[in-house]
Amino acid sequence: MAASTPYPSDLSDARWKLIEPALASWRTRRQATAPGFGRPPGHDLRAIMNAIVYVDRTGIAWRYLPHDYPPWQTVYWYFAAWRDEGLFTELNGLLRRLARAAEGRNPGASACVIDSQSVKTSANVPLSSQGTDAAKKIIGRKRHIATDTLGLLLAVVVTAASVQDSAAGTRLLDQVATGHPAIAKAWIDGSYRPYFIEHAAARGIDAQIVPRDPRVRGFLVLPRRWVVERTFGWLMHHRRLARDYESLPATSEAVIHLAMIDNMTRRLTSENTPNWRGT
Repeated sequence: MAASTPYPSDLSDARWKLIEPALASWRTRRQATAPGFGRPPGHDLRAIMNAIVYVDRTGIAWRYLPHDYPPWQTVYWYFAAWRDEGLFTELNGLLRRLARAAEGRNPGASACVIDSQSVKTSANVPLSSQGTDAAKKIIGRKRHIATDTLGLLLAVVVTAASVQDSAAGTRLLDQVATGHPAIAKAWIDGSYRPYFIEHAAARGIDAQIVPRDPRVRGFLVLPRRWVVERTFGWLMHHRRLARDYESLPATSEAVIHLAMIDNMTRRLTSENTPNWRGT
């Protein structure tokens, strides 16, 4: 049987080499501890990861996976297991440290940029986990992310769109402070004051507001804050993130981590991310 033609989203040999050790280590641990998982695996980890990235990149439903990938039930089982066991978060951290080192930076970040993005939800998202962002007139969910000064993801929290930035931002900041103790500076917009700034100070982080000039209309590049806006742009290359399709906020967070994993593997191997205009 002839080998199938790879899809544009499939991992190259160089990209697969970056993430294979973490996935192989996970499978070894799983086989040693999970009852009934000791039999030889029936599917290649690279094929499974390719299928998961394909869903994230194209935005299709799991059931619509092409038949040359493993069965969608198997792919989703692995995705859910990796989500629940924090493997996507772990991979994101490993690749971020490599990407920072490649840029001549300290592997651990010392400053971050925080912002949020409200997105519409699909019909399958429970009403209990969505709300209305009155300022942006969007009914759906809100993605709160913290990035380093290169725009690489440090932490993410997904909430209903009705949750105030300061309230969700404190949860996000706790993640940042716990996972990245070297961070001492954060740049934010005006929606995070005043409680957020006080909470940041209690965690040893100096939160500085980067104000927008109210006299300027339309798009405006703001110092420091443009970095996190660019990260939101990177995420939008993944059609699964154009709208929130996930029943669980934890799944929404996982697909954001996955999009950044895809971004950083291409960054580290100097491979272009093909835009939909050219594919």
